[in-house]
Amino acid sequence: MPLILFNKPFQVLCQFSPQDGRTTLADHLTIPGIYPAGRLDADSEGLLLLTDDGRLQHEISHPDRKEAKTYLVQVDGVPDAASLARLQAPLDLGDFITKPCKAVRIAEPDWLWPRNPPIRARADKPTSWLAITLKEGKNRQVRRMTAAVGLPTLRLVRSAIGPFSLASHPLMPGEWCEVPAENIGKA
Repeated sequence: MPLILFNKPFQVLCQFSPQDGRTTLADHLTIPGIYPAGRLDADSEGLLLLTDDGRLQHEISHPDRKEAKTYLVQVDGVPDAASLARLQAPLDLGDFITKPCKAVRIAEPDWLWPRNPPIRARADKPTSWLAITLKEGKNRQVRRMTAAVGLPTLRLVRSAIGPFSLASHPLMPGEWCEVPAENIGKA
């Protein structure tokens, strides 16, 4: 079976089994036998890969072969050069030290869908957008990284995994498409 690209909506759990009335992947995908190759927490949105091939799932998510992932991150505050440098360098988060990554300030993506519910807005506190690309993916890592440099995450959207992106495969939240699995590992 080809690989499934899915744009996971905000507040959807990254599992198929029901959980106390919460929305899960099963509410959006009815393809039997597929599983996520990696995860996004419920508060995060964006690109997720799913497959029914256990070997491929392992290849995509294994720590030694992680595909580069790009996250668009709306943060509370405005980054300076020092905070961007700290994000890019190995950062001690207490229980682990991140690997070097790419972190740049970007304009708010004009193609991005509005989030429901919307991000809270405070007139006295500006927000900014960052693009962070990393090859690891620990639990809530991007949120923990931005918080560690004084820029709490307000919104997090994974826009790319390896060769696949929401730019090359424009999917609205809840939409999915099939792609050839042989493209994985060619980013």
